[in-house]
Amino acid sequence: MSHPNALLTPRGRLLLAQCVVDDGWPLRRAAERFQVSATTAARWSSRYRLLGPAGMNDASSRPHRCPRGTAARTERGIIAIRVNRRWGPARIDYHLGIHPSTVHRVLARYGLARLSWLDRATGRVIRRYEHTAPGEDVHVDIK
Repeated sequence: MSHPNALLTPRGRLLLAQCVVDDGWPLRRAAERFQVSATTAARWSSRYRLLGPAGMNDASSRPHRCPRGTAARTERGIIAIRVNRRWGPARIDYHLGIHPSTVHRVLARYGLARLSWLDRATGRVIRRYEHTAPGEDVHVDIK
């Protein structure tokens, strides 16, 4: 989200594009007026020609597809090894021949906890006490 006083908010982009497209200003003059480069002025004016006022909003930079993503079969193998053998990314990497950062990214995507957070015997996440303030004591009643 852009700053409300910035020159190139969606409203400012629309004004820039309308100056170039509708009013016929040269790109350099419009760029100078709105304190941007001529390349930026050309980008917003061409987007205005293509999409109209709706094209002045910020577009997502997320890719539409990921052709080299990790295969579902490989992800299932990573998850199976983690759950059954409780290995870390480096060991799974050596076993499957995949880079450890890829293994870690898959484990994080599926929300599998870090090995240090698991109970070694059961493999379940250890429940820890959470307090509202630091240094707060835990009351334990023992008889």
